[in-house]
Amino acid sequence: MPLFTSRKQQRNIKVSFQSDMMMVDLPDGKQQVFPLAFFPALQNATEEERNDWVQTANGLYWEKLGLNIVV
Repeated sequence: MPLFTSRKQQRNIKVSFQSDMMMVDLPDGKQQVFPLAFFPALQNATEEERNDWVQTANGLYWEKLGLNIVV
């Protein structure tokens, strides 16, 4: 039986949005907070678009928005 793991299951980082802020919870327990004003594409995105990200070697990537954030 082949083993299959989707990218979404491999997330070591948690991303959440509250009001005009994006919170990134890192595996070491630290949290980074960014104003959405720094990322207009995310600020104007729908909830579905905001939640459609993948973790990359350097951070986070939203393919539909063409946005890469290094964390």
